[in-house]
Amino acid sequence: MSESKRWQNLSLLWSFVRPHRRTLWIGIALGLLATGASLATPLVTKSVLDGLSSSRPIAPAVAILVVLLVAGSLIGMVQWILLGRMGERVVLDARSSMVRRLFRLRIGELASRSPGELVTRVTSDTVLLREAAASSLVSLVNGVIGLFGALILMGMLDAMLLLTTVGALAVVGAVVAVLMPKMAKAQEQAQGAVGRLGGVLEGALRAIRTVKASRAEGRESQRVIVEAEESARQAIRAVRYEAAAFTAAGFGVGLAIMLILGLGAWRVNEGLLTVSALVAFLLYAFQLMEPVSTLAMTFSSLQAGIAAATRIREIDALDLEPTESAGPVSPRRPDLATSTLAFENVTARYAPGASPAVQDITLEIPRVGHTAIVGPSGAGKTTIFSLLLRFLNPDSGRLVLDGIPLPDWSLEDLRRRVVYVEQDTPLVPGTLRENLLYTHESADEDAIWEALRAVRLDDRVRELPDGLDTSLSTAVISGGERQRIALARALVGDPEILLLDEATAQLDGLTEAAVHEVIDRIARSGAVLTIAHRLSTVIDANQIIVLEAGQVRARGNHQQLLAEDSLYRDLIAALRITSTPEPVGGPPL
Repeated sequence: MSESKRWQNLSLLWSFVRPHRRTLWIGIALGLLATGASLATPLVTKSVLDGLSSSRPIAPAVAILVVLLVAGSLIGMVQWILLGRMGERVVLDARSSMVRRLFRLRIGELASRSPGELVTRVTSDTVLLREAAASSLVSLVNGVIGLFGALILMGMLDAMLLLTTVGALAVVGAVVAVLMPKMAKAQEQAQGAVGRLGGVLEGALRAIRTVKASRAEGRESQRVIVEAEESARQAIRAVRYEAAAFTAAGFGVGLAIMLILGLGAWRVNEGLLTVSALVAFLLYAFQLMEPVSTLAMTFSSLQAGIAAATRIREIDALDLEPTESAGPVSPRRPDLATSTLAFENVTARYAPGASPAVQDITLEIPRVGHTAIVGPSGAGKTTIFSLLLRFLNPDSGRLVLDGIPLPDWSLEDLRRRVVYVEQDTPLVPGTLRENLLYTHESADEDAIWEALRAVRLDDRVRELPDGLDTSLSTAVISGGERQRIALARALVGDPEILLLDEATAQLDGLTEAAVHEVIDRIARSGAVLTIAHRLSTVIDANQIIVLEAGQVRARGNHQQLLAEDSLYRDLIAALRITSTPEPVGGPPL
């Protein structure tokens, strides 16, 4: 690894620690005090031995040994608590920053990554970061000071024995220097495999009904196990390198001690060294085992932490949604009779170089009335919704709402006016009340019950023991009920523009009729846009737009299109306006 790359990695790790550097410095200072107490112990021990041989009082030296032991232990405990708190703060900061960024990412960035892999970065990688950013940095500083401090004091006792010790440690250092880059690479690959494992497992569990119905439990289990095996294989490689590094360190210290004993005994016999100095030198040699092994462990932890920090910081490079509008937007309610939602020669694609999802789209959608969008799968219907919500930005052309270009609206203002109901109708964890207030937190209870009555769920909710405070994680909710809850959530805020991705797909006939009444009511004072998958949704729309291959093929009402457009007739005849809707924000399949 080059010097610049090494410093770049340490700088990356330091970026997480910098906000807590005061605590780090205190931890390092406490470590230095503990190291100083440890380094003083052999010299005091030498003084005790010298006192015994010369009949001097040894009580003061023994008392100093006791003080050094107690002080070192207490300092170590305080340092442990301090660094432990710091490590958890570093993890909290990293997790909070990542979570905030994840929720601000553009839909395209999220759609191109596995949710499970992103979750792994928030959970697993931050744990590795904690060890490296807190205890490892302090251990590195204290280990280096302890190592060099012991060597200096050993040199003061006997220079020849010191040269013997340094020679043995130099061999150890060369071996560890070779092993460290290999260990780092293995740990980075192991973390990558853990991320992929999380993605595969999350996808399989999300589709667990299909997995079971397809008798695919074994296949999906094997896919997850393959990633687990890869993670284990890379982790075992890292363990091997780590074991080799630790073994080399231990062997080097052991070899140094053997050489010290042999050479030291000879020098004592020749009268060149006192017994007390040899004992003190041996104590320092034994003390070297701690900083050497600590440094080996610290380098291992730092490599894992740097790999984790790199994966965490990769989130910072992803494209975020803007948080501010490009210019001032008037909050006044528009003149609905004359205002429109316009597409002007809009072309958009989901990735650079990909085929356009929509191409040269020009159309006007009235701010009052019901507009249905139909077409074969992959025609660009969901892309229209993605553009309206600014999940996707056009490559060329522009969208204009109430005479104002869409980029000039802040996302907050735009999405307050444009409310979206997905076909999959996801419910967020929490109570029924929390779900219904999810889009409009300030709505009162009357608005909630009015929305529930509109979708014919009010009686069902009143029957629940906890009513609106029923936890949706424990309640048994049917697909149709989920769809109605999602629609009620949109109705609570009295939306100006309502986007429905087939809001009646899982409803029975009576409930579907009630939903159509809701659509008609909203369409009298606002705009309703539906991606239509059923004939009943299309037939009464004020305007129907037929898309084909990303372009507007035809527009009109039901009777006009039946008479004039063959594709529309085919779709109606087949009773499938479309079959496989694309996920909003993601590319069509």
